[in-house]
Amino acid sequence: MRTLFAGLLAALAAAAAATAQAGTGLMTLPGVAGDGPVIVFYPTAQADAPLQRGPFHLALAAHAPPLRGNGRLVIVSHGSGGVGWEHSDLAKVLVASGFVVAMPAHRGDNADDTSGMGPPTWKLRPVEVSHGIDAVGRSPVLAPLLSLDRVGMFGMSAGGHGALTLAGGRWSPAQLRRHCEAHMDEDFQSCVGPVTELNGNLLDGLKKTVALAVDRAMLRDDTWYTHRDPRVQAVVAAVPFAADFDPASLAHPAVPLGLVTARKDRWLAPRFHSDSVLQACRPRCELVADIPTGGHSALLSPLPPAQVLSPVVAHLLADPPGFDRAQLPAVDQSIATFFRQHLLP
Repeated sequence: MRTLFAGLLAALAAAAAATAQAGTGLMTLPGVAGDGPVIVFYPTAQADAPLQRGPFHLALAAHAPPLRGNGRLVIVSHGSGGVGWEHSDLAKVLVASGFVVAMPAHRGDNADDTSGMGPPTWKLRPVEVSHGIDAVGRSPVLAPLLSLDRVGMFGMSAGGHGALTLAGGRWSPAQLRRHCEAHMDEDFQSCVGPVTELNGNLLDGLKKTVALAVDRAMLRDDTWYTHRDPRVQAVVAAVPFAADFDPASLAHPAVPLGLVTARKDRWLAPRFHSDSVLQACRPRCELVADIPTGGHSALLSPLPPAQVLSPVVAHLLADPPGFDRAQLPAVDQSIATFFRQHLLP
């Protein structure tokens, strides 16, 4: 009995040591079909080490040999002007649950190029998610560790727009125009993007008039856009851009759909975006997490330094007074739990 007990203690000690040494691997894969590179996070036995990527200070195991996790992939789609590193903390939580996490760089709407921000890239993003799955499937070191028939997808903001599309939603540029014609005052930022803000002065009227004229000229397309990938079997949309969706198309999501909301979002008024989706899809969707004091950037962790952002974007992404980032690990765990529930046997 003592021998058995001693052996059990030794095994537990070895397991604890292995867990303590385990890190989050990092590699970059080439994109497919002309897409940009795909950042991949994965389980590894190698310890994390300090790593600098642009303005972000991270701790990852670059180029480490991968370990088999739970066999499932989650694609993370960044928001407008993002790059992926700002979702590193979520990626690490998902990797700790055994997932491989891949982040495609969205053409025309990333940190280096925002020339296609808005509907032009919203048409591309869901396809780029599919291409991200393909890129991982072509990796000789990662593909043998994964089964790509049940993939998860997380998207934030514009990435959330793509997430809703992959969950079965349909959207139209003209639907956004109609929304802005009706709600320019209440949802100004989603109608103009980060170009300017309303400041409560005499210029506000002119800004709204110009914005409405531009929207009427640019958002004439009445086409309903959709994209489904049968490999994507669970979706989380965080503070998604959603005012241009047909609510009826989200009443019966094609796959399990989770939402993450932030009550103090200054960029996308919850009433017209995340709350509108919840109203349309409940009870067939799930509120994964609600952040009462969080703003639009609540899901960005680490947060991009304000000095690398334009003044308008820095203001829109600034944490509201009273918001405590210490709650974010629990939100990330809720997202991981959602994917475990819907992707694992």
